[in-house]
Amino acid sequence: MTATSGLGTTRLASPDLLRSVFRRHAAGVAVITARGETGPVGFTATSLTSVSAEPPMLSFGIGTGASSWPAIAATEHVGVHILGEHQQSLAATFARSGADRFGPSTAWREGPEGVPVLDDVLAWMVCRIVGRVPAGDHRIVLAEVLLGDPTGPGRPLVYHQGRFNGLRD
Repeated sequence: MTATSGLGTTRLASPDLLRSVFRRHAAGVAVITARGETGPVGFTATSLTSVSAEPPMLSFGIGTGASSWPAIAATEHVGVHILGEHQQSLAATFARSGADRFGPSTAWREGPEGVPVLDDVLAWMVCRIVGRVPAGDHRIVLAEVLLGDPTGPGRPLVYHQGRFNGLRD
């Protein structure tokens, strides 16, 4: 159902409404990685949020139907990587279902706690998961930051209107 008012076209809540509204919300782009039973796993996330400074904590969302969810559900540690505008193809690879995310085109190394750490990112952190909160068909993962490196070169990658973009001056 839609209605027109002085505020525009109003629609009842639905998954489509939520997606349409959040396409207008520019968000930073991160890749979350973890060590899985059969190798590294990872996914692109635009839901990364700073939660607390003391202790340093963050959160991100992941769908329970995502291929990375079983590893995230079972692991104690994750890697969080802030992508630069030069990494649009990396963001797309980690967002694409069935992609070989850790194939030859992805530069990475095993980092602290066995977490896969991506090369050439703006910043990365290794975090300890402290909670997984049910939220509809997703889980909100709360994680305490253990260590990281905020000194990578470049400018941030953002996600807006269904596309990865760099910031404009």
